[in-house]
Amino acid sequence: MRSERARHNKIIFSGTVGAGKSTAINALSDIATVSTEAVASDATARLKPTTTVAMDYGVLNLPGGEKVMLYGTPGQERFSFMWDILSEGGIGLVLLINNANPDPLQDLEGYLGAFRQFIASTAVTIGVTHMDSAPEPGLDAYRSRLIKLGLDPMPAIFRADARSRDDVATLVKALLYTLNPGLNDA
Repeated sequence: MRSERARHNKIIFSGTVGAGKSTAINALSDIATVSTEAVASDATARLKPTTTVAMDYGVLNLPGGEKVMLYGTPGQERFSFMWDILSEGGIGLVLLINNANPDPLQDLEGYLGAFRQFIASTAVTIGVTHMDSAPEPGLDAYRSRLIKLGLDPMPAIFRADARSRDDVATLVKALLYTLNPGLNDA
């Protein structure tokens, strides 16, 4: 029998401010999420009234008693010290990019660089949010940038609505399939 600790998997959600990390965890979690939202006091206040300053936490219960712990990082670079702390022990990264930002492809590159070591030992799946209000750049532009960056294996990338449990579950499933291609659909 696997130990209780081994039966829990930790997935990190990170990405740009306003990409929907907290919303995604809320959409997927089977428990009331723990959040460290605070009133935004810098340029973030122009985007949204509150922002995550430490982490978000939720749990996804799987059949057979397995659990996936969902940890969301702050999006602001000034809280980037939390990225390494929260990533410790993680099995993979769900990266959310807000397509309505001025340069989302640069955001993608920046976050992939910041999480480079973590991704090298785990995996990453990418969700592009807010494509309904900002359809460009399209997913092909993201794929071209990923090819240019030479990530191997090539991460799965999806259009995602962080409010949709199905969309967020698709991101997590893609991450798990990348980690273990022989998984059965649960």
